[in-house]
Amino acid sequence: MTKVDARDLQTNETDDRGRIYLGTEYANKRVTVAVVEVESDQPDENELAAAYREASESAEELVDEWDEASDEAWGGLDK
Repeated sequence: MTKVDARDLQTNETDDRGRIYLGTEYANKRVTVAVVEVESDQPDENELAAAYREASESAEELVDEWDEASDEAWGGLDK
């Protein structure tokens, strides 16, 4: 088993097809790549659900505030 120095580890992002550009220093050489971790740029389902819940609650609060402001405004017109 080959030992790898932590300073030699690189983090690269893939293109839209999952490819990584390694650089010209690796041209015409055999390269073995190990994927240690994969992160998604998109939120997971739990994060997405929490964001929707929060947005829904905020929208409900806004509707309540608007109803009060609207009632006050219409009431002021009646005077």
